[in-house]
Amino acid sequence: MHIVRLILIAALLMSCGATPTVVAPPVITSSPVVATLLPAPTSLPTATPTATPLPTATSTPTATAMPTSTPSPTATPAPVRAGPLQFGVAAHLFYTSRRLPLQRAREAGFGWIRQQIHWKDLEGPPGRYAWGELPAVVDAVNDAKLRLLITIVRAPAFYSRGTYGMPDDPERLGDFVDALVRRFPGTIHAIEIWNEQNLAHENGGRVTIDDAGKYVELLCAAYPRIKALDPSIVVLAGAPSSTGITDVRIAVDDMAYYSAMYAYRDGVIRECMDAQAVHPGGAANPPDTLWPINPSTARGWTDHPTFYFRHVENVRRIMVAYRLGDIPIWITEFGWATRNTTPGFEYGDQVSFEQQAEYIVGAMRLTEEQYPWVEAMVLWNLNFAILRARSGQPLHEQASFAILNADGSPRPAFIAIQQYLSEARGER
Repeated sequence: MHIVRLILIAALLMSCGATPTVVAPPVITSSPVVATLLPAPTSLPTATPTATPLPTATSTPTATAMPTSTPSPTATPAPVRAGPLQFGVAAHLFYTSRRLPLQRAREAGFGWIRQQIHWKDLEGPPGRYAWGELPAVVDAVNDAKLRLLITIVRAPAFYSRGTYGMPDDPERLGDFVDALVRRFPGTIHAIEIWNEQNLAHENGGRVTIDDAGKYVELLCAAYPRIKALDPSIVVLAGAPSSTGITDVRIAVDDMAYYSAMYAYRDGVIRECMDAQAVHPGGAANPPDTLWPINPSTARGWTDHPTFYFRHVENVRRIMVAYRLGDIPIWITEFGWATRNTTPGFEYGDQVSFEQQAEYIVGAMRLTEEQYPWVEAMVLWNLNFAILRARSGQPLHEQASFAILNADGSPRPAFIAIQQYLSEARGER
């Protein structure tokens, strides 16, 4: 959920004398990868914002050429969802009460919890592991009869030249996931390798298109080590952030990054993942809208596909173009911010709690009905309003995405999700 923040950072850098290059994904209407889009659903209302107009990005995007080696799909792949669409929610369960959040997750009808872990906090010196609160977190999720998705980020300083980005030697991550799975046998059900790796701050402060190959090597070091111990664990290729910005200090355009991952070493990534994680945006835009074919009427953050939930369709097309159409997508972050005070997330001021509920359920319904290639979707987020209120930041953007209030009571989105999932289970 970093799209707008990246554009804001770019603007600030420009005001300080630096001139970052802002590059958009390939133009949707002409790229061989992002061809004709799915028809827009008609059952979801279009936003009618009433907030003060918000600024849009002032940079002029230019098209990024696809690699000349991009293969063209010969046919539309068959749907890949083997069973019902699975639903989960991202939570923070470290150093806090876990009982209430997990109780609420079950009450809402979620089946998965996504928890991010910082590798740097769990290993040191090299080869020595200190699991801290992680055993309590793993036990609590399993005791609640929920499945656990772990996202691994931030290598120890001694593996990453002090940057906490991806390790210099991918095999060190292989060693870590081996130790992780051995320590928690049968209680971790999916592992996502890194988070938004096309962002500089997730990659040690600097990122280039060549880092996509480095990422694939990291994924391919982890995958066989995990599968050798527990073949049932779903291994996810990490989700690039949905962004059209390319600047070494900020990000690499997500479509260019996907393309570089898939082209690297003749598509070796196919052998190293069970599913591709994706983080579609949302801004203040209803889930049925998409620029340029059906743009939102929200004020600001409407003139680029990365501001929209339906950008997941563009990701799917690039997967199909690289003959990865038989591999499912897991949406491991989606959601809508509400009113907040975090610079870069002002679009949330246009979204009421009621609209947040409407958009989240609309995205769930859209995915259920029109995206058979999505296997699971994980909402961002469950309980960050509780955590941020305790730290004196009740209007932090992370709190604004939450579906629980600071006191743990349900927001309208929680109630709407609970009703939708209850009805969906009844229909199955």
